[in-house]
Formats: sequence, C-alpha cells, structure tokens
Amino acid sequence: MLTLDGRRNKVLILLTNDDGIHAPGLAAMERQLLQMGDVCVVAPAHEQSGVGHSITFLSPLVCSEVFDGDRRRGWAVEGSPADCVKIGVFEFCPRRPDLIVSGINGGLNAGINVLYSGTVAAAIEGAFFDITSVAVSLEYDAHAEFDQAARIAARIIQQILQRKQPGSELYNVNIPTSAVRRNPQVKIVPMGVERYGEHFIKRKDPRGRDYYWATGEPPPQHGDRETDLSALEKGFVTVTPLQYDMTKYDVLQEMDQWSISVFD
Repeated sequence: MLTLDGRRNKVLILLTNDDGIHAPGLAAMERQLLQMGDVCVVAPAHEQSGVGHSITFLSPLVCSEVFDGDRRRGWAVEGSPADCVKIGVFEFCPRRPDLIVSGINGGLNAGINVLYSGTVAAAIEGAFFDITSVAVSLEYDAHAEFDQAARIAARIIQQILQRKQPGSELYNVNIPTSAVRRNPQVKIVPMGVERYGEHFIKRKDPRGRDYYWATGEPPPQHGDRETDLSALEKGFVTVTPLQYDMTKYDVLQEMDQWSISVFD
C-alpha cells in the first residue's frame, strides 16, 4: 500500500484529467492506481486541453455517472479540470481524498506550458485543498503506450510519497515517448521558463476572412541550467515540484521600504 505522511493504509485517490473521462491515459492511470488504493474518477465530459485554471461559476455544473458495464467508472463533469477536483473533493469522494492524480495527459506539460495546462491546473486545485497532488503527462504519440507510462508514473508517485516531508506537496511529472520503450532514468529538475516561438500561419477561410494558426515555433532556446525541457529532450522522465504562490518575495521585501501614496 501507499505510505502517506508516515501512515500505512489503504488510501483514497481522486483521479482526473483534461482529455476527458473516456481518454485512454485516464483508464491506464486508473488501472495502476487501483493497485495502490481506492480510486474515485471525476473527469471532464469532453476534452478540456489548454483551459488552464478556469472554473465554472456563471452556469451550473452538469454531472453524470459513467459506467463500464455494471461497474461505475466515475463522474463526467461538464466543466474544467479544476471544476472536477473541486466538486470531486466536496461531492463525489466518499471522504476527503489522500492523493489527487491528474492524467495521464496525451502530450507533455513542461516549461511555460504548465501555465496553460488543464492537467496541471487540476493538480494545483488539489494543492489548494492541502492535498498532495501529482500531474502526469506523456509525450504525444499516435500510438502512445499509456499502460507502460502509467506503470512508470505509479512507481514515481509511490517513491515521492515515501520520501517527501509531512504535509501536502504539488508535483509535475513528464514522460518522453522514448522512456516507455527502455529502462527510463528520472531527473528532478526545475520548470523551464524559456519562451516558445510566437509564429502564426495566416490563411483565409472560404468567406475570404483572415485567420491565424499558432505554430509554437521556433522552439525555446535552452539556457545553461538543466530544466524539464532540456532533460526531456535527452530522454529523461522529469519530476518538478511546483508551488502556486506567485508572490516575488525578494521584491516584496524591497517594496516594504517604499512609500507609495495616491495623494500628493
């Protein structure tokens, strides 16, 4: 069984994603997590890639039970990945979950893509509730080996839980395609912050209107330090601890000495 904060027992895991409840990566991750504890699946009814940390509050959340034969697979939510975690924790899990896993996403979520990712946002939402949360992504491949990637991810999650300090933490795990076809090595690295290219292809639609398609090119240039982006290119599985407090504390400390007034 998993070890959470020094306790050894059967745990409850909330599993979600941004690719939708019928995505193969979610099913593969569920199969592995069921060997580690009870799993409650709460995932978007439809793909929500790239929605970031959006939440639904101007309309009701429609949720439906999804079955695999006679087995209740989980809950499909007409909302974002963050919605799924929020409503999963408070409505659908039989008790407060011990762990939240988001994935496996079909496509890497590394570098500044972390800021756009619905997969990572779901894990961040879990961290908001002081629950250890892990986002898992696999490099896109039309014939992705999700089952092997799930085995790799589950093993990493187990080791994280065994070694981390008490209290909740937030992690981002990325698996390159090459890693599922050999004995992968793991690197613990920071998130890359190099900017992706901003090129667009300009075209015209059938009515003669201009539209633009983002290419994401050129790819980011790596700096001197190793990051998730550079390590993934070398074939490493990457693990990055994250935080959602975006305060820049050294500047905050400097600004404490400032005197700013709206009056002359």
